Amino acid sequence: MTISFEGRVALVTGAGNGLGRAYALELARRGAKVVVKVVVNDLGGDPAGRGEDAAPAQKVVEEIEALGGEAIANLDSVADYDAGMEMVRQAIDKWGRLDIVIANAGILRDRAAHNITEDDWDIIFDVHAKGAFNVVRHAWSQFRVQGYGRVVLTSSSSGIWGNFGQANYGAAKTSLIGFMNVLKQEGVKYNVKVNTLAPVAGTRLTAGVMQADQVEALKPEYVVPATLYMASEECTDSGMIIEAGAGNFNRAVLMKGPGVQPGLGEPVDLEWVQEHWGEVTSLEGARPMWNNRFSLDEWAEELAKAEQS
Repeated sequence: MTISFEGRVALVTGAGNGLGRAYALELARRGAKVVVKVVVNDLGGDPAGRGEDAAPAQKVVEEIEALGGEAIANLDSVADYDAGMEMVRQAIDKWGRLDIVIANAGILRDRAAHNITEDDWDIIFDVHAKGAFNVVRHAWSQFRVQGYGRVVLTSSSSGIWGNFGQANYGAAKTSLIGFMNVLKQEGVKYNVKVNTLAPVAGTRLTAGVMQADQVEALKPEYVVPATLYMASEECTDSGMIIEAGAGNFNRAVLMKGPGVQPGLGEPVDLEWVQEHWGEVTSLEGARPMWNNRFSLDEWAEELAKAEQS
């Protein structure tokens, strides 16, 4: 069955170029009204967040309108809390609702850890971590009222698995997984699903860390299907981390090993931990978790019980 976004309103951050542009255009092709959001630090400037240019956002708006869709440009910075509220207000004032947030905006300030400055650290967290919060925080109230919402956050393999020279970027991207793991629980009651994408694509952002032939080959269009499926009504999963791009789709997951439980008697000492280290670190029988209490299987059973009662 064809997945349609007809009647849905989406807010895509960082949509002037690359992945965000590809998401916005495909949403429009499938019927959504799109708020094209381009972060000020990436308004035609360099991938480190310097400079600005309103033209990319307006160009995407024109491309969407040429497809018969509707869009409005927003040129504020996702790093600004009030700007996040304004983006959401803009969508609701224009179309009366907001259904989807794709938090895509990002920049890079790659340095080996011993060379990272405070500014390098702060601006990465401002754009990636706080930027996602600023938009989702204000959209969340609307989702609760509607009883519906879809959020796609953007992590990275650098955050999941690590990558040399990206301690700031990797830490910020990992924080979004923690953000998702809380939101997925808070969204259950309101039919709000929150998932996270870890994309691989050749874009203006990654052109400085990829070979030219890789940038050309790894088109954003290879990432779009997973992202938009997670943004659709048809996706009823929440809390997924999906790696997509370069002709690949897979799930990454946090696992919890069975461990060893000495109980609440006399506290053990360091030597006990040394002796049992193999059991503490073993992943034999490990399970993907929903939260710190339930595995995913146990959570599914809890939901089934709740639906039957």
